[in-house]
Amino acid sequence: MAGALLENVERQTRLAGHNRVAMLLFRLGEPQLFGINVFKVREVLRRPPLERMPGAHELIAGSCDYRGQTIAVIDLAAALGYPPLREEPSAHLMVTEFSRTVQGFLVSDLQHMVHCEGESLVAPSAALGFGPRVNAVTRINGTLVAVVDVEHVLASIDAAPGELSAQMQRLAGAHPMRPRRVLVADDSVVARRRLVSLFQQLNIECVLAQDGREALERLHELAAKSPEEGVNLVVSDIEMPRLDGYALTRAIRETPALRRLKVVLHSSLSGLFNEAMVREVNADRFIAKFQPDLLAQAVIDLLPDEEPDEAG
Repeated sequence: MAGALLENVERQTRLAGHNRVAMLLFRLGEPQLFGINVFKVREVLRRPPLERMPGAHELIAGSCDYRGQTIAVIDLAAALGYPPLREEPSAHLMVTEFSRTVQGFLVSDLQHMVHCEGESLVAPSAALGFGPRVNAVTRINGTLVAVVDVEHVLASIDAAPGELSAQMQRLAGAHPMRPRRVLVADDSVVARRRLVSLFQQLNIECVLAQDGREALERLHELAAKSPEEGVNLVVSDIEMPRLDGYALTRAIRETPALRRLKVVLHSSLSGLFNEAMVREVNADRFIAKFQPDLLAQAVIDLLPDEEPDEAG
């Protein structure tokens, strides 16, 4: 069953870069449908035996062996406020890869793969009651689908480092940046806060956008103003409502006034497919979330601290 659901993932790569998303749908013991980007899913299996982990976070249902690797298994139902699935023998294990780490999530009712237009994904109203662990909603054949913000779930269990290492702080100090502005596009409040903190450590001002569409609009506005008000670099998430990071990068490269901007795609998506797409849309770098030192190094590389010496 799982193989049939995921065997056509290769074909779905043609959607990327054109603001379309392939999502795997599932339930968590209730009628509500949830979705996750299929490119984050490695495999779906029957729930294996779980080893208990004393002292683990309350959302960790246990650990299991996955192809010779011990991975943590997270009760996604409990994380979203539903009755836990850790004792449910009919649950499935959805193995995912985020930021080059592998983990499993317990889900109760695996559905099918669907395609949706990026424009149809919108931020959920607070009145829907999903809370911060759902970052977008859409309708598939009239049915509401909530897209899980798995990054938020993972951050609540094991927060990523936010500070530069001492070594990188010394390197950044040796490359003092002239006044710069970076546009940060990310639909996650947590991610935006982390990036603002990182750029403050580099003495770089941030312009913020909550999705790719807003980012593109801001870039056009800034391009029409004086150079001092422009940005030197765009750091964008890939998965965002309305306009994703691939499509944003493609739009930047196709706009004469913007095409010289440096673009770093900063995402929990990883793997060979994503690396190929970064090249396809002509982004300058891909940095997996959240690795402050690697992102700071990319900024230093892409924004040299001195102008070229024309006399030389």
